[in-house]
Amino acid sequence: MILILVLIVIVLLSLGAYSFTDLMLAHHEATLLTGRQVQARALVDSGVEVVRLFLAQPDQQRLDAGGIFDNPGSFRGITIIPDDEPNDRGSFSVIAPMLDSDGNLSGTRYGVEDESTRLNLNTLLHADSLIPGTARQLMMALPGMTEDVADAILDWIDADDEPREYGCEIEYYSGLDPGYSPKNGPLATVEELLLVRGVTPELLFGADVNRNGQLDSHESVDSTSVLASSDDPAAFRGWSAFMTLYSLEWNTNPDGNPRIYLNEPDLNLLKEQLEAVFPPDWVTFIIAYRQAGPTTASNQAEAVTGPLNMDYKAKTPIGQVLDLVGAQVRYTFAGDMQSTLIASPFSDELGAMNVYMPQLMDHVTVNPAGTIPGRININQASRTVLLGIPGMAPEIADQVILRRDVIPSGDKPNRRHETWLLQEGVVTLDEMKTMMPFITAGGDVYRCQIVGYFQGGQAASRAEVVFDATYTLPRILFWRDISHLGRGYALETLGVDYSEP
Repeated sequence: MILILVLIVIVLLSLGAYSFTDLMLAHHEATLLTGRQVQARALVDSGVEVVRLFLAQPDQQRLDAGGIFDNPGSFRGITIIPDDEPNDRGSFSVIAPMLDSDGNLSGTRYGVEDESTRLNLNTLLHADSLIPGTARQLMMALPGMTEDVADAILDWIDADDEPREYGCEIEYYSGLDPGYSPKNGPLATVEELLLVRGVTPELLFGADVNRNGQLDSHESVDSTSVLASSDDPAAFRGWSAFMTLYSLEWNTNPDGNPRIYLNEPDLNLLKEQLEAVFPPDWVTFIIAYRQAGPTTASNQAEAVTGPLNMDYKAKTPIGQVLDLVGAQVRYTFAGDMQSTLIASPFSDELGAMNVYMPQLMDHVTVNPAGTIPGRININQASRTVLLGIPGMAPEIADQVILRRDVIPSGDKPNRRHETWLLQEGVVTLDEMKTMMPFITAGGDVYRCQIVGYFQGGQAASRAEVVFDATYTLPRILFWRDISHLGRGYALETLGVDYSEP
């Protein structure tokens, strides 16, 4: 009996010791995993700082280093935590959506996404003030968008309580249970649209549950959804993939200095600024245009210059830079008794445009602000977003996609500005004037996903970040941890380095 009791005690003690050891091993593994998860989050932070420093470089240095559009050497599988054991190496990758040859979002690349490729919801009302109906038109290009939802969104952000044709205001929202009031102001987040009548999570976020820009095996689009009937193959990503609140661009010349404001009230100051960069006949015509305004005279005009009469006050504002192209001004020079019909030095002939347009667009503006928000980058925007731009017919959008350089280069000065569409005959002068307030050739705010991970797959962290590069050291406008959605990408996509150190 004593022997049996001793054996039972030994068994119980052994089981207790085993359980304790197993528990300690579990705690040890959990501690290691927690540490790895903290390190993965730190890897994301490292990626954020690398992107900020890369964006802080001048444009030419960025291009020399591989650019920001697709640069695997700078943004794919960058090892931060080296280790002799490959699986224990910690790295990060910077991911953005790729564009296919048809101008649609497809696949992934290693770089950042220009926010100006998206539709800025907080500038819709300004667009509507330029051309009534533009705001609805821009949104109707989104897959599955309807007029009642578009008007409801506009009613949500406009300042009044007057419903639009298909919209709704406080009368509708106050009748809900529980009731609430519309924002009647700028959106703080895109997710705020879920409060708007008709906007559902499925429409806003699509079927891309883990936000990696592709349909995985566990994701599918409901066949009854309006997204399923869209022609855009990226419709499964939902509207949020085409929306932003942050798009912005510098309004500066190539040297980083403010452009000359053509509607400067002080004409003597304007004349002095123009003379520093432009030939005399350009200066004469611009000042004369401001003083006398354009004329539609059918007489033969010549590009002449003479002594300006600076006693004349400015009476004609310049609506946009293209107003100067092909214009005529009847002007009386100082000391003359009769007026002279002056032809614009900015000819509307395509061949001449290639000579003067880059310099003109580099140095002058009709917007006095240091930055311009909300314009759409025609060089990288998806076809869906392009089709919403006023004057952008489908055949024009197809030509833009066919001719554009998605990855910019420094050896094409004509492509620095959106006016390349006009210079290359893609659009007419009148069509370009219609599009001009809504398009740009590039923005200075960027979005990406940054994934911090260990190459053995033990831990990973992921964040969506928006950078504002209109500052000397780019600042973070938006940061969201999406680690709860998983790593999102295969290790092979992120970059795995099994080479020996």
